[in-house]
Amino acid sequence: MAAVPLDLLDRIRSLERDVRTIIGRASIRPAMDEINAGRVQIGEGGSLEVRAPDGTGIFGVGKFADGTYGVIVQRSDGTIAFNVGGSGEGSNMARVFSRAGDVLVMDDYYSREFLGRPWMPIQLFPTKQQGTESTSYQYGWVGGAPAHNAVAVITLSSISSPGGGQVRINMLPPSGGETKVAEYDIPAGQWVNKTITQPLHGIGFLQHVGWNIQHRTKTAGGGIETRVFAAYTRNTQVEGETPDPPPGAAAAEAKPFTGAAAPFPAGPPAPEPAEPGLHTITD
Repeated sequence: MAAVPLDLLDRIRSLERDVRTIIGRASIRPAMDEINAGRVQIGEGGSLEVRAPDGTGIFGVGKFADGTYGVIVQRSDGTIAFNVGGSGEGSNMARVFSRAGDVLVMDDYYSREFLGRPWMPIQLFPTKQQGTESTSYQYGWVGGAPAHNAVAVITLSSISSPGGGQVRINMLPPSGGETKVAEYDIPAGQWVNKTITQPLHGIGFLQHVGWNIQHRTKTAGGGIETRVFAAYTRNTQVEGETPDPPPGAAAAEAKPFTGAAAPFPAGPPAPEPAEPGLHTITD
């Protein structure tokens, strides 16, 4: 005859209590589709996707189909609204798209410090010397703006009476002084159109940059006039347009997260093992 442990009834009652406890906790625990505390980690090439009932992707984070990583948000019609990461053109940029697929807002691809889009205006204002007969340089246009984008563009046109003239464009960095950006001659009797493109070397994001356009006639009794048609800053289009960093500042570099993840909290201590033998049941 098989031996029956003396504490068998105690063990059965203990199991019954454990089952009742589990059932009670199951009825009060959060729903399986909720996370009330802690974190969720998806690793080893995993991803999280949210799709509409028709299969349209709405949100995705993690590993993309091309093997890269990032975040993408789409509208219910399937058009991309936001993207960061990925590969190819625009990789690792943060971009907001229109419904037509055009980039509305983005950071700069080559310059890590500056805004890429939208392009921002430079406010230039004419002076009373916009047209001058002076043989020494006079301020025809002056102004400035905070540096939002990495590259400044100024489009202007000048004409000079017989004898010809000269135009000079200066940038005024926050460190002081004037930096000559361009200087060129104006032949007599014809409009000369110029588009000046200048990376904002030594300028930090949102630092104020001043500008002036000076001109003069080469001969006494002559005259010169300069008109500005556009002045704005834009994103870099080639790597060579990347501005030098401000004096004393190292070029910003993308750095991976190296901080240690928070340790998981320790669980409750293991229960003491039950002593063998008969025990008094209190429930």
